[in-house]
Amino acid sequence: NVGKSPLISRISAAKPKIADYPFTTLEPNLGVVRMDEGDEFVVADIPGLIEGAAEGRGLGHQFLRHVERTRVLVHLLDAGNPCVLGLDPLAPLADWETIRGELAAYAATLAERTEIVALNKLDLIPDAEREARLAPLEGALRAHGRLVLRISGASGEGLEALRFAMARALDEADAAAAKAGVAREASR
Repeated sequence: NVGKSPLISRISAAKPKIADYPFTTLEPNLGVVRMDEGDEFVVADIPGLIEGAAEGRGLGHQFLRHVERTRVLVHLLDAGNPCVLGLDPLAPLADWETIRGELAAYAATLAERTEIVALNKLDLIPDAEREARLAPLEGALRAHGRLVLRISGASGEGLEALRFAMARALDEADAAAAKAGVAREASR
């Protein structure tokens, strides 16, 4: 319930089911993101994963097979609700670590994919409190080498930066894959 469906509906023409309860998304939703330069790419709203997904718990294997088709992962964390509820601002880190563990347990290559972390639901955090509430979480994620962006799928804040970061990450992933393909071909 971190806002994946509202996000994909804001950055693409996709029209996923949006509701205010966990596990609204029961099958992947695809959307095409069109950039100003005429470039475009496909985004997928993958249903939420639960602990044990790599062992097939829930619909884990079915969902993880969809994740295998991606070149870049955008991990959306609910940064707003812990702040609103007065919980530890680092609480979303545990969710991120759980999902990262499930990805690695399912396929080591998934854990190696380029990943952008988007801290969603900024609209729930008063501007005056954002830095104090989000800096610890951002620092912890950056310590893991992640690009971290602040966004609000509801208000649209930060979505342009996210779109450009996604496009750049995809370009870099494509260049790395092409380089690896040339290296494999040369070694034959």
